Amino acid sequence: MAPRPVLAKPTPRPWPQGRATPAFELDALSGPPVSPASLRGRPLLLNFWASWCEPCRAEMPSLELLESRHASAGLKVLAINFRETDGTVKRFVEQTGLSLTVLRDRDGGTARDYGVKIYPTTIAVDRAGRARFSVTGEVDWLGPDAARWLRPLLESRAK
Repeated sequence: MAPRPVLAKPTPRPWPQGRATPAFELDALSGPPVSPASLRGRPLLLNFWASWCEPCRAEMPSLELLESRHASAGLKVLAINFRETDGTVKRFVEQTGLSLTVLRDRDGGTARDYGVKIYPTTIAVDRAGRARFSVTGEVDWLGPDAARWLRPLLESRAK
């Protein structure tokens, strides 16, 4: 049996200078449609995922805990599902007890607009609605690396 490849440690990449943060409004699995503009003033993590993606499933619990631990700072995690059927997403949410806000990127257009090609990918958006960085791959969102990446986002004020 061949050895398992060593995967690169997820590292944040700054959002490209001068590139606008794409606007979107997506249907929520439960509740009204959601857009980053409707959440302006809050730091956001846009987590692009799919139920067939093992690293996506593995990082969901840490994203849920992260959101609850930083509720006082207003942190909101939007779990943006990539092109799966409503039934598939509902089953996943029911089986896992996922409590994050799940949005439906039915045609993949939002992932495309954000340049997402690998799952999971998470985009950090500041309180003013500007994307700051992206991270590709499974992240321990409760670990020291993520804490360091998120500190400026959580401590920022809307401008």
